Amino acid sequence: MTRSRPLRIALFGATSGMGRAVARQLATRGDQVFVLGIDEGELSRSVADLGVHGGGVGAGYALCDLAAPNTFGPALAAAIAALGGLDVVVVTAAIFATQEQLERDAALTERLLTLDFTNTILFCEEAKKCLLAAGGGTLCVFSSVAGERGRKPVAIYGAAKAGLSRYLEALDHKHHGEGLRIVTVKPGFVKTAMTAGLKAPPFAGEPDEVAAQVVRAIDRGTPVIYAPIAWRPIMAVIRRLPRFVMRRVGF
Repeated sequence: MTRSRPLRIALFGATSGMGRAVARQLATRGDQVFVLGIDEGELSRSVADLGVHGGGVGAGYALCDLAAPNTFGPALAAAIAALGGLDVVVVTAAIFATQEQLERDAALTERLLTLDFTNTILFCEEAKKCLLAAGGGTLCVFSSVAGERGRKPVAIYGAAKAGLSRYLEALDHKHHGEGLRIVTVKPGFVKTAMTAGLKAPPFAGEPDEVAAQVVRAIDRGTPVIYAPIAWRPIMAVIRRLPRFVMRRVGF
């Protein structure tokens, strides 16, 4: 994407973790970032924070709840009104739970599958319509390396992310000719509140370094990125392991 002017960006999930890191980097370089989320206090603080990083006043916020699809359209409409248009939509909002937690709690499993798969796709559908109506733009969505292969420790979470990744791939195939650029971010282990309490692998990523990768991918329209980049060769190996090996290993 050529940056002849600051980008107008709606970011769903900017109040914590990777969303906050990406939002700060975008604001620091002068882009206008409108934040979406469920907590009005956190959203207000995020706008003030982005104003500091961007050297001015933050673009604003709207309430948007991943559990309430009826909030998606109005939130995006508020972003378009505040920004005077929309060039990029970034989606980092999601929940995580371990396989053990999900197996113990059917309600949590249903919630995770609904939010991370069904409702994320419903939000992307709304965002897609907004971007296509304006002649195109970039939809950048966080999926996960957990969806690359069926793996014991992430059977349920990985299933949601696998479905999301396939949906995003299909969007790219269907709408690329209309000017819609899809960026699917597949993070591995990143040190955020979402992974707090989990044992970090030697190649765990830091939010700022991953955010820098994401911003570059948005500018270039890169269809798929692995973050940190070390996950690309790691997952290339895992995808090729035979089934009998996957049955024996614990990762």
